[in-house]
Amino acid sequence: MNQSLTAFFGVRVGHWTNFDARTGCTVILFPTGGVVMSAEVRGGAPGTRETPLLAPDKAVEKVHGLLLTGGSAYGLAAATGVTAWLEQQGEGVLTPGGRVPIVPCAVIFDLAVGDPKIRPSEQSGFAACEAASSHEIENGQIGVGAGAMTGKLLGFAHAESGGIGSALLHVGEARVSALVVANPTGDIVDESGKVVAGTRKTDGSRLTDAERLEILTLGQNRFLQHTNTTLIAVGTDAILTKLECSILAQAAQMGLARGTRPSHTPHDGDTSFVFSVGGVPAPPMIALVAAVQSVVHQALINAVGYHQNLMNTVGKTTSS
Repeated sequence: MNQSLTAFFGVRVGHWTNFDARTGCTVILFPTGGVVMSAEVRGGAPGTRETPLLAPDKAVEKVHGLLLTGGSAYGLAAATGVTAWLEQQGEGVLTPGGRVPIVPCAVIFDLAVGDPKIRPSEQSGFAACEAASSHEIENGQIGVGAGAMTGKLLGFAHAESGGIGSALLHVGEARVSALVVANPTGDIVDESGKVVAGTRKTDGSRLTDAERLEILTLGQNRFLQHTNTTLIAVGTDAILTKLECSILAQAAQMGLARGTRPSHTPHDGDTSFVFSVGGVPAPPMIALVAAVQSVVHQALINAVGYHQNLMNTVGKTTSS
């Protein structure tokens, strides 16, 4: 069974990956005409494009694509390629000057992991669209997750690989699925609080409580600032308004907090997107809030649990 966003009819996902440079981007393409979407931006160091349009009080009602990308601020350029590709498909808001596709974008910092001079570009975003399919999304270091790292409280030399991960839950007749890009300052923990990926000591063993270390040392551990982001894309086939998507985008941030310690620091730029493809009557919002928190946490764990699968992949640049 497909346990990812592509389980929803009409949703396709594509990657552009440069494994040598440890960077990439991941595009989510929506059914013809777009989807309802909202977002929540937290932490002190976000990098985004077009997220203000997703506020419930803004006029834009439909989104045609979503891009999650590496390359820090440079990677925002890849969204232009997605916009160009969607224009060729005849997608976008109709204006007197033609159709304008709405493509929100959020970035992670991966410049210190591979080659900082190679970043996702306009051509990369276009290539990711060309590669998009309805196949189940792979977990691990692919696309935007190629250079993701976790547990940077002692610096990149003590961090572990992150990646992208997916999960899906049923809520009555509806389904909720999450795609998470794990690239936080803190560690990833399971439901019991056990660290499953994060900060490692000089001898290679994993710290068991990096969050407590920060408290005891008053945050004196030196690491690069503004270099951490966890990105979240949650989809559902429950029929939702833009306001309801906004409420669930806030819930997604709580799922992130459940699985990341510490979370939402001044050095993280955590951004969550929630979209509805519709088709199924929505269950009570409290049930959807609980499901979103749970599925985001599980996707976080899947992101780091499978990163070894792609560590030995051969080849410079791929689209998949």
